Amino acid sequence: MGRRRGFFAELQHQAKVAEQRQQAANRQHAQAVKRAEAAHRAAERAQLAAERASEQDRKRLEREAAQAYAAARVAEAEDLTTDLVSKLAELDAVLVATLAVDDFVDLESLRAVAKHPSFGHAHLQTPIPVPAPIPHPPLPVKREPEAVKGLIGRKQKQAAAMAAAEAQYAADYWAWKAVSDELPAKRAAALASHAESERIREQQLAAAVSQYERECAAREEQVREQNESLDQLIAGLGYGTVDAVQEYVSIVLANSVYPEWLTVAHAASFDPTEAELQMRVVVAGPDVVPTAKHYKYVKATDEIAAVAATQKETKDRYAALVHNVALRSLHEVFEADRRSLIRSISLELGTETISPATGQPIYVPFVAVASSRDEFERLDLSAVIPSATLEHLGAAVSKNPYGLVPITANGVRRAR
Repeated sequence: MGRRRGFFAELQHQAKVAEQRQQAANRQHAQAVKRAEAAHRAAERAQLAAERASEQDRKRLEREAAQAYAAARVAEAEDLTTDLVSKLAELDAVLVATLAVDDFVDLESLRAVAKHPSFGHAHLQTPIPVPAPIPHPPLPVKREPEAVKGLIGRKQKQAAAMAAAEAQYAADYWAWKAVSDELPAKRAAALASHAESERIREQQLAAAVSQYERECAAREEQVREQNESLDQLIAGLGYGTVDAVQEYVSIVLANSVYPEWLTVAHAASFDPTEAELQMRVVVAGPDVVPTAKHYKYVKATDEIAAVAATQKETKDRYAALVHNVALRSLHEVFEADRRSLIRSISLELGTETISPATGQPIYVPFVAVASSRDEFERLDLSAVIPSATLEHLGAAVSKNPYGLVPITANGVRRAR
C-alpha cells in the first residue's frame, strides 16, 4: 500500500502545481498593483489638498485624513475577509470542483519530444577574415632643392642645396628599402597568425559541436527511454498488468491538484484477482480549516481582528472535507478508468499527526469505504450529501474527525 507517484505521475503533478502557482501569483500581483495604485492616487489627492488648504481648512483635512485611514483599514480587513471566503469556498468545493472535469488521462499526451537549445557558440562558425595585405610603401621622390636667394655666393649655395636634396633622397630611399625588405616577413607573419587563429577557431568549434552533439544525444536518449517506458505503460495497461494499472492510477491522482495549501496524498495497490484497487488517502489535519469567519477593523485599538467561527462550524467543515475527499478519490479513479479494469475500490482515508500520548507520529483513520464500479456509477455526486452517500455505501466514518477520533471498524469491507 506504500506505493507513491511514479515518473509520469510526478511529471503531471508538477505541471499542474506550477500552473496553479502561476495563476495564484498572477491574481495576487493584480490585487497588489490595484491596491498600490489606489493608495498612490489617494496620497496624491491628499498632498494636493494639503498644499492648497488654508489654515482654516487644516482641521477639516485632518479629520478627513483620519477617516480615510480608517476606511483603508476597513478595506484591509475586507481584503482579508475576501481571501478567507475564497479559501473556505475552495475547501467546500473540493468534490464539486472535480465533477465538471474529465479525469481520464490520455497517456499519449505524455509523450516527450526532445527540445534542444540553440548552439551557444555561433561566433565560432564564422571564419576569421583573412587580413588585408600590407601595402608596399611608395618610392620616395627626390625633391628639388629650394631656390637660392641673393647673388652673393650663389653657386656655393646652389651646390649646398643640391647636396642636401641628394642626401635627403638617399636617406628616404634607404628608409624605404628597409621597410620594403621587411614586408615579405611581415606579410608571412600576418598570414601565419591568421592561419593559427583559424586553426584555434576550428579546434574550438569542433570541440563545441562535439559537446553540443553529445548533449543533444543525451537528451534524445532520455526522451527515447521516457517514451519507451510510456510505450511499456500503454501496452501494460492494455493487458491490465498490476504495475501499469497502479502507475495509471497514480498519474490520474497526481493530475488531480487540490488547492496548494491543502495537502492530499494517495497510495494505491491493485489486486488483479479481484480487480480491486486498494487506496489509502492522507489528508491534512484539522488545522487546515481556518477558525476565523471574517475580519473586522477595531478602531479603538487600531487592529484588524479575526471574528472566530463557532466550533461546530469548524468541526462540520473539516468533516465535510474528509467526506468530500473520500468521494472525490473514488470518483476520479472510476471515471478515469475507461477500460473498466478496476471493478471495485476499497478506500481508507485519514490524517497523520503527532500522538499527544507518545509524541510520536501516528496515522488516524477517518473513513473506510468500499464500492463496486456499478454501485458507484449509479450515484449523482452533484446532488448528494457526502456524509449520506458514505452511509449509503456502508462506510465506517469517524464521528469527530476534527477531534482526531478514529473509526471503530477494523479494515474495509469488500465491495458489494
